[in-house]
Amino acid sequence: MDYALAILASAIAMTLIVGGRYLLSSGFFAWITVRTRPGQYDKLKPQIGREIRWSLLSAAIYGVPAGIVAWGWQNAGWTKIYTDPEMYPLWYLPVSLFLYLFLHDTWFYWTHRLFHRPRWFKVAHAVHHDSRPPTAWAAMSFHPVEAISGAIVIPALVIAIPIHVGVLGLVLLVMTVMGVSNHMGWEMFPRWLVQGRLGRWLITATHHEKHHELYRGNYGLYFRFWDRVCGTDVGLADLGSGFSAAGSQRVRD
Repeated sequence: MDYALAILASAIAMTLIVGGRYLLSSGFFAWITVRTRPGQYDKLKPQIGREIRWSLLSAAIYGVPAGIVAWGWQNAGWTKIYTDPEMYPLWYLPVSLFLYLFLHDTWFYWTHRLFHRPRWFKVAHAVHHDSRPPTAWAAMSFHPVEAISGAIVIPALVIAIPIHVGVLGLVLLVMTVMGVSNHMGWEMFPRWLVQGRLGRWLITATHHEKHHELYRGNYGLYFRFWDRVCGTDVGLADLGSGFSAAGSQRVRD
């Protein structure tokens, strides 16, 4: 009984942390948008309200498995999170960062494609695409079914693959920043990055905005790897920031 209460308390605490992280990060990028793009969100207040409500519900869903695994890490040795940087070779730190991001991106790509199948889209993913256009508040605006698919990834990875606690924090930081900035409706990264060689493989707002425009293609989260391999990359959107949109390509569903 004591264990159950402790795990419940951990899940509640993590829910509050995830919700607070969402409000702070989305609020920060929304504030930047208002300051640098006056009027961009002025007509979207009802939509933003829906995005916040769905996102806070998603925060609770993300918080439960995260809280359970956090308790297991601290009290039962359930995970492969480690704190001593010398436990593995130093080269493993950047390798584990890339490995986690790539595996998360892989899971996201294939589940995202699944959610674009007509039945799954109608049941769940339509909630996210109800943001037209998406804003910085839409990063976690998911139906509970879709939120569950996203909430289990990092907890599963920390159980299976060793990672230093600091690198895990960096993974969560990248996940948060990219999740919010890719939805805010304008490109914060410089043209040389987005349209250069690095941009051919990385996903930023210009790439993800095209997905929201077409309702298809550009399914990745961090990297364009799977989109390129599977023929679902539809190029870049024109966010009015001086970037010229890349020509759309025929893509597979």
